[in-house]
Amino acid sequence: MAKANQRDSEEDEEDYNETAPSYLSSLLSGFLRNWSCIRRVHNMLNIPSQSFPAPSSQQRVSPSGQSGRNKVTLEPQGTQPLYNQQIRDCYVTSINVTVALKPGHSLMDWVRFAKSGKDLTGLRGRLIEVTQDELQKHNKRDDCWTCIRGMVYNVTPYMDYHPGGEEELMKAAGIDGTDFFDQVHRWVNYESMLKECLVGRMATKAATPGKAIIPPPSLTGLAPPAAGPPPPNKDSRPRYDWFQTDATVHLVVYAKRKIPSSGCVTVDLKAGILRMEVLLGKLSYMMHLCLADEVEENVSVHTASSVGKIQLTIHKQTKGKWTSLGQPLEFHNTFLCKKDRGLFYRDCTLVSKTEVNHNTHVFRLQFPRGTVMHVPVGKHVYLKALIEGTEIVRPYTPVDQNLVAVSPSSSHKSDLHLMIKVYPDGVFSPYLNSLQIGENISISGPDGTFSLRPLRDVTHLYLLAAGTGFTPMARLISLALREIDTISRTKLLFFNKREEDILWHCRLDDLAANDERFQVEYVLSEPPGSWTGRKGRVDETMLREFLIRPDGSRCYVCVCGPSAFTEQTTGLLKQLGFSEEECHAFQG
Repeated sequence: MAKANQRDSEEDEEDYNETAPSYLSSLLSGFLRNWSCIRRVHNMLNIPSQSFPAPSSQQRVSPSGQSGRNKVTLEPQGTQPLYNQQIRDCYVTSINVTVALKPGHSLMDWVRFAKSGKDLTGLRGRLIEVTQDELQKHNKRDDCWTCIRGMVYNVTPYMDYHPGGEEELMKAAGIDGTDFFDQVHRWVNYESMLKECLVGRMATKAATPGKAIIPPPSLTGLAPPAAGPPPPNKDSRPRYDWFQTDATVHLVVYAKRKIPSSGCVTVDLKAGILRMEVLLGKLSYMMHLCLADEVEENVSVHTASSVGKIQLTIHKQTKGKWTSLGQPLEFHNTFLCKKDRGLFYRDCTLVSKTEVNHNTHVFRLQFPRGTVMHVPVGKHVYLKALIEGTEIVRPYTPVDQNLVAVSPSSSHKSDLHLMIKVYPDGVFSPYLNSLQIGENISISGPDGTFSLRPLRDVTHLYLLAAGTGFTPMARLISLALREIDTISRTKLLFFNKREEDILWHCRLDDLAANDERFQVEYVLSEPPGSWTGRKGRVDETMLREFLIRPDGSRCYVCVCGPSAFTEQTTGLLKQLGFSEEECHAFQG
């Protein structure tokens, strides 16, 4: 299967209750290098605190590693649930593992337990320096230490709370688990979640086990992990230049390659601090400056995709000539792997909430004045909020305002539309639903590994979605019908429990009636007596009938839904002869 990132998540698995493992990982934001800008930087910089709880928890879904059977990594979808009314404390972990947690061992139970004041390390509050030999001794179920980015944690108390179960956690027992966690979820705030389990630092040289040391600095202030190696060919690195008039400053980035017409550039300008990130496949180029003088917080971005040129225009508050563009800040003019770049959040304003069906709404969020951001098709964003004193993060995949957008590319300054199912017993969605119009919530930049490259020569696009797994499919439908001429047929097979659960039912029917290239079929697991469509759950016979491969056709299949649905469906696709290159699974 094509590699993917993670899907959106909430608390309920709908028809597919099975759940699956999770892991933690994280990137910490760096300190500012240029102290001359500290006052303005302090007022503006939204250096992202790390996500807690883990996307691998009840409240989030982590991009699991490859399923050994189907070799599929996963990607975020709509707001899929993580536990249902029957299995309240089951967590979605990896796609092919179901872990039912004991009663009283949910995420919030762990938060309360960790804050109870109990000694979770067994060291009575001491922090020690841990040698490699000492770490290796603690590799049992009832005595389990692990190391993440040079910090050692006693995860024994966490075993029963771990969404992936003890077997998955034991894979990092007595060893450095950094790479293991990074493969699954780099931005999870394990520091926050395991803070009370901190044993100490790994020794940089031989040390006496158990030797007390001076407490390390605040974990949130640790330096970020070392960036990955730069691209091998220095000539391939983007470069920038700038020019000015009396009233404007123009910053030009030369990517030295073709770029998408939209979605590759994110700009944040606030209090004179400019942060601009350009996504170039798996790489990220960043500019980060304290500008030389005061500017208006409205920017415009123009791209010339064929030549790889990006021009940013900023308006000066006071006319005149600048002697320099400004002072560089942390990570300015760097070209890194995207996975080595920390998430950046900005506060967005809720401007409207529109009902989709009985339990789902489209939340329209407006970016700040100085932000320019367009989320590419197949990518997701993270929403972050402080709920009951704990920072909660959730991934969501945007939809367009309409099923088929009016213009080929949305405006850079367009609002963000998120289709979110509200779960009464959830953690994040009720909070979001309680926001009043005009209130703010923090939103990250685009993330995810979905690529449009495999669609270039496709003639038949098949979309298999369950529940809110429909959200990434909505923009794929629009893209296929509007921009990719080679795709002659786009077919959606949409699984739901009841007819009233079908999202954008009328819009999908209208589109199918008015565009012969699009076809939709619905499958209900609890159909009414009058239902004449497909019934049941996904199986080989159903997919064999739906996934027609005409002679000479080039097919591509996208799958999105709860974990059990995704696991079963990807397994069936393999049995039906679809290769990994012909399929893409969003996290389920």
